[in-house]
Order: sequence, then structure tokens, then C-alpha cells
Amino acid sequence: MKILGHHHVSIHTKDIQLIDDFYRHILGFRRVKKTVNQEDTSMYHLFYGDKVGTAGTEMTFFEIPDVGTTYRGTNAISHVGLLVPTNDSLKFWKRRFETHEVFHHQLTTVHGRKALFFEDPDRLQIYLYSNEGFDSPPNVDWDFSTEIPPEHRLLGLGPVTLSVRDLGKSREILTNVLGYQEVVSGEKTAIFRTSSKAAYGEIILRELPGEREKSGRGSVHHMALSVKGKKELENYAELLSKKGIRHSGIVDRFYFSSLYFRDPNSILYELATEGPGFTIDSSVETLGQKLDLPPFLEENRYEIEKKLTPIP
Repeated sequence: MKILGHHHVSIHTKDIQLIDDFYRHILGFRRVKKTVNQEDTSMYHLFYGDKVGTAGTEMTFFEIPDVGTTYRGTNAISHVGLLVPTNDSLKFWKRRFETHEVFHHQLTTVHGRKALFFEDPDRLQIYLYSNEGFDSPPNVDWDFSTEIPPEHRLLGLGPVTLSVRDLGKSREILTNVLGYQEVVSGEKTAIFRTSSKAAYGEIILRELPGEREKSGRGSVHHMALSVKGKKELENYAELLSKKGIRHSGIVDRFYFSSLYFRDPNSILYELATEGPGFTIDSSVETLGQKLDLPPFLEENRYEIEKKLTPIP
């Protein structure tokens, strides 16, 4: 059993059109799947990533029009990292954010690497991290129509920060259940990787006392970690059960299979398979253009579409 890196992060949004414009036209993601939340089909679930939505490049959004404000706090996925190729890429993105009036800070250094903090329209807290000195993510393809120069395009998800009340309890899950390597150990901060040279699989634990975060627009619902296939999910389900950790059992999402559980700090993890992927019901050329539904929802298409506001 092995965690291969990040799979995706899923986020609450109030206005999917604003998000669609920002991630496609400002950041250069491709919309690779337009579908619905399988538990609440009145809600859009949109996926953004590289050319085909490769695991490790995906940011997904649930549209909740009446969602409230996020009140930041602990026991939450507090910052999402995105990788760019080089330190010079950060300078390019800073100029781009200035041109497009995106809220951002000055270039800085975070945990020993160059970074640039910014926020999306829902005030999701995001860092661009330079990938200089780290292995490049495998199998990603950002070669599609975009105004971002190839040498500065995003590489996918990078370090994701979890703010937790009890760092030790989350450390136990990452190291003794999920098999991460602890590469930096501090009293209030620890860093974990799937490989010592892979920033694309990095998780940062930050111990933060205080009130639990109240989720709203721009809050991260869960983080998904990538595994090769369904057999690995079955093995992790067995391991979680042996350790007395409650989990969802294996859930068929059609585009991948999933297994959900919470750590002792209430962080929601999803383990997700790499495939079969988003081209199972769409061609590469038409990904993200129409509303796709898994077969078990297709018979309800008419009722589902009536509840959704069309997205161009």
C-alpha cells in the first residue's frame, strides 16, 4: 500500500461562475468535468485540473448559493498550495496578479522555499510554491490552449496545510496509517511527504489552539489522497478497521473509487483511485463542456438539470 501524492481538494463556493472564470482565465486550469454532488444533485460539482484532470492537479468546487462566511480557526485544511516550475515563475505570477487585481502579498519564503500568497474570489487561502529543487509531478499535461507561458504554467497541487489542535494525533495518522515520511519535525509545525523530494505530495501540520473553524465560502471540505487502484482501497479499509478508525467503506464515484475517514482532529480525508478518470464518458476534446452524470444518476437527468443554473 502506498499513497502516491495528492489527488484533489474540494472547496465550498457561493458563485460557481466567479470560480469558473478565475480558475480558467486567471490561473490557467482547464475545466475537466461539470457534474453534480452525488449526495445532493441540486448542487454543481466542478473539477479543474490539467488537460485530462490527472490526479494531483485537481481542485473541485461544490456550489452552495446560500453558504455563509468562513470564520477561520483550527481543525481545518487552512491553506492550499499550488506548484509553479521556478522562482522566476513566482515573479511572473506576481505581475499577473497585479494586472488582474488579484489580492496577493509580496514574494516570501515559507518553510525554506520561495512562495507567493494570494486569495481566490471566495477568499480561499492559497500559496504558489516554487518547485525548484524538487521532483516534477509525474504524468501531468498542461499543454492546452492558455495564455500562460509554458515555462510558468502550474504543475498541480503542492503543499497543503492542516491547522490542528493536537499535532501529535494527526502525525500518528499520517505516519503510522498512511505511511508518510516526516521530513521536518518542530514543536508547532511538522512536514510530511510521500517522497523526500516530492513537494507534490506534501502535507504541513500546524498546531493551532482556539476555536474550530466555521466553514463557509472558500473553506476546504476535504482533501483527497491518491492510490493506484481499488485493491489498495480495500487494504486501507481493512487497516483502518483494525486500528478502530471509522470509515465510509468503498464508494463508487464512477470517475474513481473513494474511501473516507476523519482523523482525531476532524480533518476529512478521502483516499481516491487514479482511475478510470474523466475520459470514461467524454472525449479529451470535450471535457468539461456539458453536464456529465454517472450512469446511476442518468435516469434523473431531466429533474437534475431543472434545478441547476446553466454555466456557459
